[in-house]
Amino acid sequence: MSKVRFGVSLDEEVLNTLDNFVVEHQFPNRSQAIRHLIESNSIENNWSKNELVSGAIILLFDHHKSDIGVKMTHIQHHFFEEILSSQHFHLDHDNCLEIIAVKGKAERLTDLAKQLISLKGIIHGKLVTSKLI
Repeated sequence: MSKVRFGVSLDEEVLNTLDNFVVEHQFPNRSQAIRHLIESNSIENNWSKNELVSGAIILLFDHHKSDIGVKMTHIQHHFFEEILSSQHFHLDHDNCLEIIAVKGKAERLTDLAKQLISLKGIIHGKLVTSKLI
């Protein structure tokens, strides 16, 4: 894809905010930071409009708690069309990490994530949003 150069006028305070963002996130330059911000906004917009999107659900849990594995599997079976793959990692004797790759309508993926994250025994859960290319 070809790149197009253009000029942007910003208030000094906004430019300082951008420069701090560049440093904080270790972007090589302002252009890369602006591309990142535009892409992030586009992803958020697709999710808010219930578009076809992709993402990952990340779950950290104690597998000894209240049949959590059985409950997670039961929920996932109701979303078999949206789940592309899942990986299960044993972090130590008690704790597991599960990463579930998903694709579908944003509302459906959000519903799946909420059901899984709200299970008793989930230590931490997060839906990481992305878009389809």
